Amino acid sequence: MQNQTSPLILTFGATDPIGAIGIQADLASFAAMGCHGLSVVTSLLIGDTARVEDIQMIDADWVADQARIVLEDMPVTAFKVGTPGSIESVTVIAEIVSDYPDIPLILDPFISAIPDQGPDSEDMLVAIRELLIPQTTLFLASAVELSRLAETWREPSGEDMLPLDVMRLIDMGCEYVFVTGTPSDVHDVANSLFDESGMLRQDSWQRLPGSFSGAGSTLSATIAAMLANGVDVPEAVFEAQEFTHAALSNAHRLGMGKLTPDRYFWAREPDSDSTQ
Repeated sequence: MQNQTSPLILTFGATDPIGAIGIQADLASFAAMGCHGLSVVTSLLIGDTARVEDIQMIDADWVADQARIVLEDMPVTAFKVGTPGSIESVTVIAEIVSDYPDIPLILDPFISAIPDQGPDSEDMLVAIRELLIPQTTLFLASAVELSRLAETWREPSGEDMLPLDVMRLIDMGCEYVFVTGTPSDVHDVANSLFDESGMLRQDSWQRLPGSFSGAGSTLSATIAAMLANGVDVPEAVFEAQEFTHAALSNAHRLGMGKLTPDRYFWAREPDSDSTQ
């Protein structure tokens, strides 16, 4: 007897030996949402809970081969693109996902822990903007990251350009833009979801003490899993925020550096009946 297959999600990203960010974080989040994760490695990280020391890129042809072989064998219900690794890998990923226009694509390319790539950084942003943004269902970035991307098409400005920058991305073809860390009360974290009609929702969450690694990866991966399960985007965004906040509230201190989200907190909750 063959059981019904869990939704399959293909994620492109970096491997993290700590499991806080990148592919390991994605796979854990997918599993927590009842999905099965498939992975394409774009780069290898070297680091610990305090910092990423170095990054080794995977050849773009290897990236393409990993994805093509998997996609010829299995039907996926969502794509997630994290750190692409190289400009060449952005190109091959864009070519691959273009063959599956009906499958939702969640794009979360920024990981602040990864060392700056120097002169190639802006070229990478341009490649993401031109090749991946037009195919994206939901693009996730912090307000700071969005401003950084926007500087590839406009001059830096001291004014609040966030709504205009968001609309520019939507005009490029991105369906939804989800911006984290938008202006709010100092004790809260506010996140805002936009589509072509403007802001769809803004949610505020109590700011948690401590320094975390993996919050963004957990958030974008959980959104991808929700979409793979058939949840619509606004509800998926709220549910993913709720899950991420709970994972951060139960975060592990695995080492001497940053806290790591516990994506299986729900499996460790004590049985109230056993305590009576």
